[in-house]
Order: sequence, then structure tokens, then C-alpha cells
Amino acid sequence: MMISYPDFEKVDIRVGVIVAVENFPEARKPACKLKIDFGDNIGIKKSSARIAKHYTPQTLIGKQVMAVVNFSPRQVGPFMSEVLILGVPDDKNEVVLFSPDIKVPVGGKIF
Repeated sequence: MMISYPDFEKVDIRVGVIVAVENFPEARKPACKLKIDFGDNIGIKKSSARIAKHYTPQTLIGKQVMAVVNFSPRQVGPFMSEVLILGVPDDKNEVVLFSPDIKVPVGGKIF
């Protein structure tokens, strides 16, 4: 399905930095609970992600990631996810996070 450019502009995709990580044992598939800082205008938001195959809490802290910040919050088991962190599947269908390859200002918006 094709969308118009004005439709795309409604999706607010921002860069944030992961500031906290917890295991999420209640999730159906191995997952982590993340706190992501999107800067002063948006603040710190929570997200859950099935990224345990490629990442450990130690490798995630300080990592810049991209996320959709203007979706409605979504209940994931006992956890309320506030943003959708973006990633793509590898050849085994495991999530690889979408992140800038050069450090950029936190809160920056994709355009």
C-alpha cells in the first residue's frame, strides 16, 4: 500500500539513547525493558523489545536508537510500552536495532 508524504510526516521518528535496561521475564519471547532518553522536549520513555539474541544490558546502555515516539502507549503483558523502538530482522528473524552509525544529537527527528 502506498502512502502519501504528508502521511509519512505524521510519524515522529526520533533518536534516543538507552539509559536503563532490565530483563523482561514475563514476555512470551526473550525481551528487555528499556528506558530511552529523547532529550528535554520528549524526556525519558519506556519500551519493550525482543532484542535479547544480539544485545546484552551492558551493550545497550548508551546506545543510540531510533523510535517512533508518537504512537499511543501499548500494554505488553504487565508493562506499558510508550515508544516503538525500530529494528530489522536478520537472516534468523532476530531483531537488529536501527541506529545512527555516527553519534547525533539526542531527540533529533528523521526527515
